[in-house]
Formats: sequence, structure tokens, C-alpha cells
Amino acid sequence: MSAKSRLFWATLISVVALDLITKAIAVAALQPRGLPHDVLGQAVRLTLVYNPGAAFGLFLGPASRWIFLALTVGVLTILRALYRATPAQDLPRVLALGMVCGGAVGNLIDRVRSSAGVVDFIDVGIRDLRWPTFNVADMAVSVGAVLLAWVLWVEDRQRGANTAPIAEA
Repeated sequence: MSAKSRLFWATLISVVALDLITKAIAVAALQPRGLPHDVLGQAVRLTLVYNPGAAFGLFLGPASRWIFLALTVGVLTILRALYRATPAQDLPRVLALGMVCGGAVGNLIDRVRSSAGVVDFIDVGIRDLRWPTFNVADMAVSVGAVLLAWVLWVEDRQRGANTAPIAEA
């Protein structure tokens, strides 16, 4: 197995495992649903909620579960193609793809397992100004997406620098 494959699969499996473990703990320990448990005052709380929609509570009605399940499979297919096109030495890009795919798979498992939706439990904010509740999979998708965007931006700038015309004096 290549370094590229080892990094990708280790990242993906680690994200999925950590996501599933933390969600199981949240479901067992954070009852009743919706009751905040202060960790760092009210700035960081653990609050069990189920999100039947997508990021930031986007909900498309009763078919949301199946629409977002299909969209996730489609995104994973695109990410697979991006992974296959990634050069073996581009480990930051491989890491980013592993994080995004791991997070997508973690939330996909929730959608398949339950019609209640994705288990979310990390609740941050100040007083009534709260970020939407999220989970480990969401963090992996977000961090991985930012890393992937940065890596692709750097690659694009390097490609542009290599093809820039030479100015004549």
C-alpha cells in the first residue's frame, strides 16, 4: 500500500471511528435531548440534537433524509475522482480528502441508521448567539474543505506562475 493510500484510509477511518464513538457517548450521556450541559460555562456546551437536514439546519421537508443521502453519495463519487487524480506526493491534499470523506461517511452512516437525522452535540456560542450544533464529522468536513481549498489555491497559483509570460524589456 502506498503512502498516499495509507494516509487517506488512516484519516478516513480515524474520522469515522472518532465520530461514531463520540456520537454514541453523546446519545448515552446527554439525556434528555435538547438539554444543554455546560463544559466551559455557556461558551461550550454539549447538547444532544438530531438534525434531519444538512449543515446549518437546512431542511427540505420529509424527503430531506433521502435527498441528502443521495447528495452525499454524489459528493463522495466526485471526491473519489479527485483523490485518484491526486499525485502521490501531494500529502496535504490527500489528508484533506481523507478528512472530508471521513466526515461525509460519518454523517452518511447516521442518515442510513435513523430517520431522526444526524446526531449533533457540540454547542458553542455566547448567550443566545449560538453556532448551529455540530459533531466530529462536521468538524472534519469543515477543516478538510478549508485545507483542500488552500491546497488547490496554492496549486493554481504555482501553475499560473509557471505559465506566466516573460515580460520583455
